[in-house]
Amino acid sequence: MKLIDIFSKIFFFKFVKFCIVGFSGVFVDFGITYFFKEIVKIQKYIANAIGFTCAATTNYFLNRIWTFDSHNPHIMEEFSRFFIIALIGLGINSAIIWLMNGKFKVNFYLSKLVATVIVTLWNFLINAYFTFA
Repeated sequence: MKLIDIFSKIFFFKFVKFCIVGFSGVFVDFGITYFFKEIVKIQKYIANAIGFTCAATTNYFLNRIWTFDSHNPHIMEEFSRFFIIALIGLGINSAIIWLMNGKFKVNFYLSKLVATVIVTLWNFLINAYFTFA
């Protein structure tokens, strides 16, 4: 994939699909995070990691099938790449939440939303050029 492809219509529509999948993942992420943080009373960063991991897993399958139409027979290798990128994204996500919520006292869920937007861009670009290339 070349740099010029970033501006192509096909690449743009893949990004739109990726965002739709990501938006569905927000419900998984926030729902599971809320459940573990507010109901189970698990520490907020652990609850965040659980929600993020569940969303990353569902997002992989939706992106594999719909966004990138992958037919790679090495699903575990592809999933591993996707998940490693998601784990790096989790680190970025947690750092942003820690900075915004922990240091600047911004609402936890607003901090999580900002982190999600930033990590979405990271995840799309790296997955487009590495996982599903």
